[in-house]
Amino acid sequence: RPRLGTPEAHVYGLGQNHPNPFNPVTTIRFSLPSAQRVSLKVYDVTGREVATLVDGNRPAGEHAVTFEATNIASGIYFYRLNAGEFSATRKMILLR
Repeated sequence: RPRLGTPEAHVYGLGQNHPNPFNPVTTIRFSLPSAQRVSLKVYDVTGREVATLVDGNRPAGEHAVTFEATNIASGIYFYRLNAGEFSATRKMILLR
């Protein structure tokens, strides 16, 4: 499977946020094989939505989103990408 950041990465992909753990800003990368509607949201460990990072149409290719967590508590969070029929979730840690 192609890695994000490589020329053949025009497939669905959701990268691990960097840096992780982070304080208070991190970057999340994802890739799309075609233009489509995308949702990228952050959830706490109870499943409660704490942030919407992307909600709309994006072109094919690689994308990077910055998440500023200045108003949320330290802990473990999950971010979920939904695009077309693709869905992926990753874990991230916020340390203060």
